Amino acid sequence: MKFGIGQSVRRTEDLRLVTGHGQYTDDLRFESQAFAAFLRSPHAHAKLRSVDATAAKAAPGVVAVLTYDDIAFAGTMPCHAPVPSRDGSPPKASPIPVLAKDKVTFIGQAIAMVVAETYAQAKDAAELVDVDYEPLDAVGTLQAAPGGPQIWDSAPGNLVFDWVAGDEAATDAAFASAAHTVSLETVQNRVLANPMETRNAIGVYDPAADSYTLYSGSQGTAGLRDRVAKDMLKIDREKLRVVTLDVGGGFGMKGFLYPEQPLVLIAARLTGRPVRWSADRLESFLADDHGRDMQMRGELALDPDGKILAMRVIGTANMGGYLSTFAPFIPTLAGGRIFGGVYRVPALFANVKGYFSNSAPVDAYRGAGRPEAAYLMERLMDAAAAQIGIDKIELRLRNLPGPAELPFKNWTGIAFDSGDYPHMLKEGMKRAGVDGFAARRKASEARGRKRGLGIAYYVEITAAAGSEQAQVKFTDNGGVELYVGTQSNGQGHETAFAQVVAERLGVPFESITVKQGDSTFATGGGTGGSRSLNMAGGALEVASDEVIAKGKVAAGQVMQAGGRDVAFGIVEGIGRFSIAESGQSMTIGELAVTLKREEIPGFEDGLDSGGEYVGQASTFPNGCHICEVEVDADTGKVDVVSYHVLDDFGRVINPMLVAGQVHGGVAQGLGQALLENCVYDAETGQLLTASFSDYAMPRADDLPDIVFAYEEYPCKTHPMGAKGCGEAGTVGALPVVMSAVADAIGVVHLDMPATPERVWRAMQRA
Repeated sequence: MKFGIGQSVRRTEDLRLVTGHGQYTDDLRFESQAFAAFLRSPHAHAKLRSVDATAAKAAPGVVAVLTYDDIAFAGTMPCHAPVPSRDGSPPKASPIPVLAKDKVTFIGQAIAMVVAETYAQAKDAAELVDVDYEPLDAVGTLQAAPGGPQIWDSAPGNLVFDWVAGDEAATDAAFASAAHTVSLETVQNRVLANPMETRNAIGVYDPAADSYTLYSGSQGTAGLRDRVAKDMLKIDREKLRVVTLDVGGGFGMKGFLYPEQPLVLIAARLTGRPVRWSADRLESFLADDHGRDMQMRGELALDPDGKILAMRVIGTANMGGYLSTFAPFIPTLAGGRIFGGVYRVPALFANVKGYFSNSAPVDAYRGAGRPEAAYLMERLMDAAAAQIGIDKIELRLRNLPGPAELPFKNWTGIAFDSGDYPHMLKEGMKRAGVDGFAARRKASEARGRKRGLGIAYYVEITAAAGSEQAQVKFTDNGGVELYVGTQSNGQGHETAFAQVVAERLGVPFESITVKQGDSTFATGGGTGGSRSLNMAGGALEVASDEVIAKGKVAAGQVMQAGGRDVAFGIVEGIGRFSIAESGQSMTIGELAVTLKREEIPGFEDGLDSGGEYVGQASTFPNGCHICEVEVDADTGKVDVVSYHVLDDFGRVINPMLVAGQVHGGVAQGLGQALLENCVYDAETGQLLTASFSDYAMPRADDLPDIVFAYEEYPCKTHPMGAKGCGEAGTVGALPVVMSAVADAIGVVHLDMPATPERVWRAMQRA
């Protein structure tokens, strides 16, 4: 089928976006709109003795100034990840209001909201809010958090949770009897999402209906609606509509609730005017949720032949100044379920502790726990190979389960259902020309450069919890509209979902329009965890099957089947209903238009149908990344000179879209590995990298040509056979880049980011 599953169909949304016809939240304009700006704390930790807004209220153009007393009725920021500690207790509470009440816990926390006729007036007036601070000792980093100045009364020693998983006794026994034990300390440097479009929110209040509308760039309107309505405004969710238009990047960061979203709604009700806010870049650095920021010690126990007997993971994770929406889940269950990767690891014990610090909250960032897990395992495999004296590729092959062992259950009981991991590793090496690496290394040395080869085999686990709804509707002229609850942030959902339905129903691809970003017409978990194709795609297939079932009955009436069976099939790419042995048939489009124009009892809605897909099981994208770098021996500068990826994403819907997702994921992983680093001062909690002058983002000339290929091993846990691909590039990129750097300079391990200075110092020590 020309535009069906498996075809590299060009993105239908691109014409709109690249010609400037996209519509983002900040493009909206409303009559009598007002602008919001915030006074944010310059202190990382302080008591608020008083907040005086008198001067700000008298400033030119000011419509209103809100402080805590104006929003005291609102709820505190919720955390929806009750990950239990080893004693069964939930994470320690951090009841932070949307505007600070009596203390602040990180620089950039909002204290007052100013609403004015223009943004400039609001920003100027915000500087007139007089706050009497009592600075407190701060703890700005994860390393300083345990035992540092206490931030929340509920969390002695700043300990939020003490999570454990696995079999500690079996793990200890395996280590005691092991022929080899290997340990490695790793750091997951803190990073920011930095999407092109900053966070934003516009609040509109309708007094006649006593209802609200929130326009905000997000990763899912239904979940955001429920959090704002239930947790913050304490209203029925039917009283709130959330709309998300085009989104200029999310990467996990736009999947959470932020104070500004309920605040613009409160301000709209109090002022009687639409209230809008968009973050400037400094606000994004200070007040967006950050990512990663973990320290992990991994240990492996191996037998004399290098086969893994057990693994131990001991880690700490930074939660920031308060618990964000899913924060405790990310360093624990999100990636912890696949600690050990796809290797045979008979026993494993993990203990991860989370700590508050006087820094911005930390939550999911592309990959959300899985890059951390893969990084630790793959760096450990390199360290084990070096210590034991086994080739690092051979060590991996000895521990990868083969196809005959599938489904293979890991230490948690999760079953890896499909794939051929040894073949993928060998084929990846072949495609990357690993056999010729020695010659390439010699050529690099002749030019005064050190060359290294990095190898990583990753596995991902996609989100499959909850349910997702979708609707398939037909227009009067035969067009098809798909309504989904997930939200594209640039992934190409409009194209991929249309391909799924075009193939299922045999309707013209170009006749399909995808509708998203409105909490009134679809519910679900939104976009995150590479779940969209699994969940929304599944819901669209359920809805499409309902269309077919409904259509068989309707076609029987329209064509007067007289009780004879009506069949549905795809003929030359067109869906067609036919009556057995009669020669009568009609296309699905003809039937849809007929039902719209004629009143047939029982078909008042024509073929329009809805479907709900309930998550069955996660899928497991996996694959091999192979990277080569050159390091300047004099300066330590790293250049990535070759990058190959061989992925197993199950059934691939659109190879071109998949390649784009892999390229983007690799770029973000490479950025973290070589460049990006969000740094706070340990004693003051001041953000030292609060602009692009200090925070290095990857540029085009930092990235190599990425040679991407895939093989299809359809998963057995989803009817579509697809495994998801949105985060896999990042999962594999972190370990493979650092593997190559370490190999180039002759060290076992080097922490990210591998900046020229850090690499140069490591070479001097080596």
